[in-house]
Amino acid sequence: MIINPQLFEAYLKCATKCYLKSLGGAGTGNAYAQWLQTQNETYHSVGIKRLSTEITPVDCRTGPVESKNLKTATWLLAIDFVARAQSLESMIHAVERVPSEGRGKSAQFIPVRFIFANKLTKHDKLLLSFDALVLSKAVGRKVTLGKIIHGDKNAALRVKTNPLESAVQKVIDKIIKLFSAVSPPDLILNKHCAECEFQQQCRQKAIEKDELSLLARMTDKERKKLHGKGIFTITQLSYTFRPRRRPKRMKYKHEKYQHSLKALAIREQKTHVVGSPEIKIEGTPVYLDVEGLPDRDFYYLIGIRIKNGESVTQQSLWADSPGQENKIWVDFLGILATINNPVIIHYGSFETNFIKQMCERYGESEAETPVAKALQSSVNLLSAIYAHIYFSAYSNGLKDIARFLGFKWSDSNAAGIQTIIWRKEWETSHDPSLKNKLTIYNEEDCEALELVANYLKNLSTLKKESRGLDTTNIIHTDTLPRHNPFKFQKNQFLIPELEEINRAAYWDYQREKIFLKSNNQLRKIVKAAQKKVRTKPRINKMIRCLPPPKCPLCGELKLHKNKIHTKIVIDIQFSQSGIKRWIVKYLFYRYRCTFCRLTFYHSERSWSGEKYGPNIRVLAVYLNIDLRLPLEKVAVFLNRVLGFKISRSGIYNFKNSAADYYKETYPDPISCQKN
Repeated sequence: MIINPQLFEAYLKCATKCYLKSLGGAGTGNAYAQWLQTQNETYHSVGIKRLSTEITPVDCRTGPVESKNLKTATWLLAIDFVARAQSLESMIHAVERVPSEGRGKSAQFIPVRFIFANKLTKHDKLLLSFDALVLSKAVGRKVTLGKIIHGDKNAALRVKTNPLESAVQKVIDKIIKLFSAVSPPDLILNKHCAECEFQQQCRQKAIEKDELSLLARMTDKERKKLHGKGIFTITQLSYTFRPRRRPKRMKYKHEKYQHSLKALAIREQKTHVVGSPEIKIEGTPVYLDVEGLPDRDFYYLIGIRIKNGESVTQQSLWADSPGQENKIWVDFLGILATINNPVIIHYGSFETNFIKQMCERYGESEAETPVAKALQSSVNLLSAIYAHIYFSAYSNGLKDIARFLGFKWSDSNAAGIQTIIWRKEWETSHDPSLKNKLTIYNEEDCEALELVANYLKNLSTLKKESRGLDTTNIIHTDTLPRHNPFKFQKNQFLIPELEEINRAAYWDYQREKIFLKSNNQLRKIVKAAQKKVRTKPRINKMIRCLPPPKCPLCGELKLHKNKIHTKIVIDIQFSQSGIKRWIVKYLFYRYRCTFCRLTFYHSERSWSGEKYGPNIRVLAVYLNIDLRLPLEKVAVFLNRVLGFKISRSGIYNFKNSAADYYKETYPDPISCQKN
């Protein structure tokens, strides 16, 4: 498989997209993806024409240029340069050739890439570095510099590709591993799905499999952690939620977002509430929704929905160009000034950034005025929902929550990313229908925002008579039964077969623990069924025996080591406060003389050759003679307390060996009789 820039760029976005593109998949279509591809192709062709006019035709080459002729090349610009190296291939938009500055120095090659966006990302720089890597391998020279021409102003950005080379190589290695794998990569939805041509089919598969990646806020780290616990679906995750009583010390701290509770809300199709969320709107609510072009930092439409009693007023402020942005901001402030005690209500951080940037660009209103107060204390509904209210929707986006509450947009495909296409097309054609689409979309967003705000306000009051609030579909986690896994209770199994398995386990317990005391036959059965497991003793100390200085037969100094041998000595260790078991392992070799071929062990050993050490012998004799314990009780003490397995005959051997050891200390009875 040849890795080209299309596959490389696809892998940067999503491994599944790269895999589907490698199979030749075309996707089910995505309006934004098609529009973005068209814009990049148009920007590329226009940029090439403009770049070609800056250089004389003699110094410009179009079409395929072979890398073997680059050493003698005289051109300064090559268009659509094809570079190949091993399993890599790249059609570089343009390559600039910088002639050598002196004798013995080679010419430099600079890859050029055209990108439609005004703001560049790290992925754009990695894509240029991929071109530079393939070009350097094709020409056999190091390419350390690249150029990106982008945006409405055709800004040229020089990028040092050397620092990014290792990151590019890692991505290439991952792509090779992806293609060599037997099975396709795991399907994981991410933020790129909104602008991907495979969005519909991937999302449909994810819904069928009940994938965890459907939960928008779950990170890769959290998902892998759940996979390690055997949780792969949202339904499985929903059964892990356990309501907890919030400690008093956590009273003033923010609630932690719980994915398991979100999964439970999706499974039961009910709204779950944590704690007592409150939303205070003391004044006239002003619902704000703004449309803009993020890559240009340009806001062109401000939607305002004013609720005053039973009457509702909707206004839209439109800017034809960035020069009119100041005008619609001033008009917005003027509208706020006519409202009695306005309270700005919005959803998400987009409007928060809008207010902040507008105040920085065009100034704020006078301090301590209702307008300034409204700008400084705007109400973000998302912050009131987060970690407190869990709707039966995969994300906390305004579209998902409003649809769950019953709101419908006139355009079923309406989304924030779609408005970028409509605005760009309007700037080209000035079609009134496109402007009307954007205005209607903005008005419906404001209406959906009002619906969500009213729902949250009614939810905070907890009044059943509140209009539009169905309390049967609302569950407070405080009312859920708390599960205590350490409490005796009857287990409820999801699968009936597990109930039979649990009963069988109870029968085994009765046989092994209860009936065993009253039935000799069962005692024999259980004893025969028990497997004798030999546990290796824990080694407390390991000693390596020193090698012999020479051969005991011929005195040869050069000795050869044969197989290693071990000896385990069981003993005890005395301390000031007690005794403990002490296992020592000795390591020694069998040696062979290189001269006389004699095989032998070292005669000087660190132990006496016995299985048990001296301390345990001393303790056994002390307990028997000084404390007058029978040898049977001494064996019981050593076996039960210290975990030994010493028989009664073994204790007798301890006593006999001690008698032999101290035999020389007492006189011969025959000699005593003579005296």
